[in-house]
Amino acid sequence: MAEIEIGLGKSGRRAYRLDEVTIVPTRRTRDAELVDTSWELDAYRFELPILASAMDSVVSPATAVALGGMGAAGVLHLEGLWTRHDDADAVLAELAEIDDEVEATRRMREVYSVPVRPELVVQRIGQIKDAGVLSCAAVTPPRTEALMPSIREAELDLLVIQGSVLSAEHVSTHDEPLNLKTYIRQLDIPVVVGGCASYQAALHLMRTGAAAVLVGVGSGSTCTTGDVVGVGMPQATAIADAKAARMRHLDETGVYVHVIADGGMASGGDIARAVVCGADAVMVGGPLAAASDAPGRGYHWGMSAPHETLPKGTRVAVEPKGSLAEVLLGPAVDLSGRTNLVGALRAAMAACGYDDLKEFQKADLMVTGMGA
Repeated sequence: MAEIEIGLGKSGRRAYRLDEVTIVPTRRTRDAELVDTSWELDAYRFELPILASAMDSVVSPATAVALGGMGAAGVLHLEGLWTRHDDADAVLAELAEIDDEVEATRRMREVYSVPVRPELVVQRIGQIKDAGVLSCAAVTPPRTEALMPSIREAELDLLVIQGSVLSAEHVSTHDEPLNLKTYIRQLDIPVVVGGCASYQAALHLMRTGAAAVLVGVGSGSTCTTGDVVGVGMPQATAIADAKAARMRHLDETGVYVHVIADGGMASGGDIARAVVCGADAVMVGGPLAAASDAPGRGYHWGMSAPHETLPKGTRVAVEPKGSLAEVLLGPAVDLSGRTNLVGALRAAMAACGYDDLKEFQKADLMVTGMGA
């Protein structure tokens, strides 16, 4: 792709958000009932290509169970309120009563300063597994080794190692960094790693032995990474770059590593565009936080929002759009595209004549925006 001159000493590529591309229908259409939205990750099959973001405003043990029952997956953050407090529901209810954002940030810093308790890690994962659905949970790289004994004890099914920006090679002068290249291959459970936003970063993460990579930096509705530190990538281009990395990795190794688009998807149309850009599945936060039965009770925030020195996220108020089931599976209650997300994806696939997600990735895209 040709670079654009920013100035005499610097040039850069043009990049695109999801809302700056559109899917081109073909000569064939099909009934939406004939569309297959399932996908497989390692030994696990999901009926819906949707993972709920590892955020306390989105996923609780109860919502993880509900999502699993619908064919999706809820990713519980093992460094969130549910592993710090016996009664996290009460803490979430208290936070929802605070309207002033400065006071809310102060109180969030207090409740997130309580240490993570290993016994609660085991208990929360057990709640999900006892319901008979796949257990999926997230940790940050600095806490992965410390929490791994509890994760193993609880027999977690799928682990997500996630940071705002994650690389296979982290340099530190004061801590021994987690070496993903050797660490992941020692684990006996599939691992998803991210986030990343470039071809090279995605390729390096794929070479760690991960089953999937999360793609997206600075694109979520609660994320202020771009404003705070100036780092990010428009999501359509980031996914397409990761797709190219996946193809190269497959050619080199014969191993297919899944691409999961994380962030920047506010509607069913965004999810459809993410799949056509190259995503095998998506990780969704904001639309699910708008469910009337979401843990955030009308608010949504990222896990970096309560950071003690440099928050890279914000708490946002969300207008309830319906129950969790209505947001995912309908029926839709408004015209915004923020309910019946799966129905919208099915409609897009049917309108373009594709019968499964892998085929849908072959659809053509047109650029409608001017890029970042």
